[in-house]
This record gives sequence, C-alpha cells and structure tokens, in this order.
Amino acid sequence: QATFHCLDTLCRFFLAAMGAAPSGPLPESECLPGTDRPIPDAPRADAKHYTLKTSMHGPWPGMETILLGMGCFWCSENVFMKMKGVHSTQVGYAGGSTKNPTYEQVSSGKTNHNEVVRVVYDPQAVTLRDLLKVFWEKHNPTTLNQQGNDRGTQYRSGIYFYSDDQRAVAEETRDAYQAALQAAGKKGTISTEIVPAATFYFAEDYHQQYDAKPGSRQYCGLSPLGVKFPAK
Repeated sequence: QATFHCLDTLCRFFLAAMGAAPSGPLPESECLPGTDRPIPDAPRADAKHYTLKTSMHGPWPGMETILLGMGCFWCSENVFMKMKGVHSTQVGYAGGSTKNPTYEQVSSGKTNHNEVVRVVYDPQAVTLRDLLKVFWEKHNPTTLNQQGNDRGTQYRSGIYFYSDDQRAVAEETRDAYQAALQAAGKKGTISTEIVPAATFYFAEDYHQQYDAKPGSRQYCGLSPLGVKFPAK
C-alpha cells in the first residue's frame, strides 16, 4: 500500500501538468463530501509511535501541539520525530473540507486538505521557535502548492496554530526568514499559510513513521533553499 505515496513523483508531475488535478483550492461545494466515520485503516486508539513508543492519540499532559505542512508528510515527520523534546508525531490531513478523507481522495486535489505532520512537543525541552527554525530551513516555503516534484494543494507550506502565542511566533519567524532569504539573494516570497488549526484527520496507518520502518524507500521530496534561519 505504501507505494501509493511519493513513489510516482514523475507520474504526478505529468498529471498535474495535464490538469488531472486542480492547481489551486476548490470551492467547498466542489470538494468531495467525505464520511462521518474515520477511515478503517487509521491508527487504532491504543496505537503507539513506531520509534518513540508514545501514544498516537493522546492525551499528552503538559505537551503542546502544532500542525505543519511542508510537502510530503513522510519527509516532514521524519525530520521532527528525531528532534529532542518531541514527544510524539503523527501524519494526516488538515485544512480542507472533506471529512475523514483517504489518501487517494486527498491526492485527487478535491478535498482542499494539506498533508501535515502533527508535532506534539514538550515546551520545557524544545521551543516552538526551535521547531520552526527546522521547518523553515528544511523546505522551500516560496513555491506555492509545490515541494520539489510534488505538486498540488496537498503539498502547500503551512503552519496551523492552536493559540495566539503560537501564531505570533509563526509570523515572527516567517518575517525573519523572509529577511534572511532576501539577504542571501533569494528572490522568492514566502507563501506559507499561517491559520488556526482545523480538524486533524489521521492518515492511514502505513503512512505513520514510514521512513523509520523496515522496507521504506527513504523518500525525501523536500527542497530546502540552503539558507540558515537567523540567530535571534
């Protein structure tokens, strides 16, 4: 099943070029309707993180949560689940209209969802600014609805916050990184959306912590610009 995801980047490039999927968000009335029932192959309620051995569903007392979109969610989860202070990570879909979408539905471009990683972190061990430093440095936030050869609204750059404090840090770090890009001679403008977190829908179990599992392809579609986040 895992071959459905990130395996056919060349095929998806041509599909997008031929207009097989929308190049931008759809009106809500044109999105797939979805279902009230969670997808059957989502992680079970008692599921544990493959490497961290922590709960996938929570609750997580004392922890904070942020949703991040930066292209293929295999790649982004693999970055954050290795960071000190990160308690748990999960991949899923957020920011769209379709309830309980499947991977295939999200890939069609007809749900408006983004592929995201939910990062559960201990604010006493790692700050949101530390996490966002990695976020900005590890992908290209200037390519709208695209990361490398992965194209579509599900690959857009996004920060989905749960509090006003998180929003303030997201906006401050965005502005700081934009200045760093300009200082480095990069001409692109950051297109990252920074909006309140909507419902997080779990992706299928085989997508969770994919890069850490035996037999994974170690795919990485992230296309960082090589510009360091400025020291505060």
